[in-house]
Amino acid sequence: MEVLYGLHPVEEALRAGSGRLDRISISRERRDAKLERIASLARSAGVRVSQESRDQLNRIAKTESHQGVVAYLRERAFLTIEDMLAPAPDGQPRFFLALDGLEDPHNLGALLRTADGAGVDGIILPERRSASITATVAKTSAGASEHVRVARVTNLVRALEQMKKANVWVVGLDERGTPDYTDFDFSSDCVLVLGREGAGLHDLVKKTCDHLLRIPMAGKVSSLNVSVAGAVVMYEAMRQRRGSSVQPKTPPASAAPKKRKGLGSI
Repeated sequence: MEVLYGLHPVEEALRAGSGRLDRISISRERRDAKLERIASLARSAGVRVSQESRDQLNRIAKTESHQGVVAYLRERAFLTIEDMLAPAPDGQPRFFLALDGLEDPHNLGALLRTADGAGVDGIILPERRSASITATVAKTSAGASEHVRVARVTNLVRALEQMKKANVWVVGLDERGTPDYTDFDFSSDCVLVLGREGAGLHDLVKKTCDHLLRIPMAGKVSSLNVSVAGAVVMYEAMRQRRGSSVQPKTPPASAAPKKRKGLGSI
């Protein structure tokens, strides 16, 4: 059975109401308001609460960073691409995140947290050569892993092709791409594809993308950490989709208007 540990992740799992929580164990050596609040939330949700020694919690969580609480989770039911592609209830354009071979659980956790904050409609993960949603990922995501919608696919390229057939633009992030991410129009259905740490997108995934965007870098380093890069683009997409209240500056009369690249551009 999967475990989840830490005050914030366990509390978020309780608040999510996903039905995955089987029971929680709290440290008998620790007494404070935060643990009592979690125990109260669990009992209100019909989740069993037991007490264990701190040493026992260390063994269960495989770390001493559990903050006195461990939750036992039932197996997660992942979604399918068909689930993801179901029309949004509000009819609004959808924004997805696909991860191509991301292996660091801390990067995955950070991206899940950002995706939840940026209003991403769903995340697509490959079944192989990819980090799984473990206790470390859940802890790093600060509990966001229990809120976001996740689909696991056997073949990422095939899944992206399926999304393209459903009129979802496939947009990859690549340091050699063009245009800049700020010059792309995120207001239609689209999926942002992020690559592996250090290596980026696989060649076949890159060829599947409709567009390859880049984040301009002013310093000596050519790229950002994948979780940071993903956060930058996800929040730009959210800004565009909500509509910016900032009015663009009027260019000088002598300057030719800059053509904004968007969907259908190269």
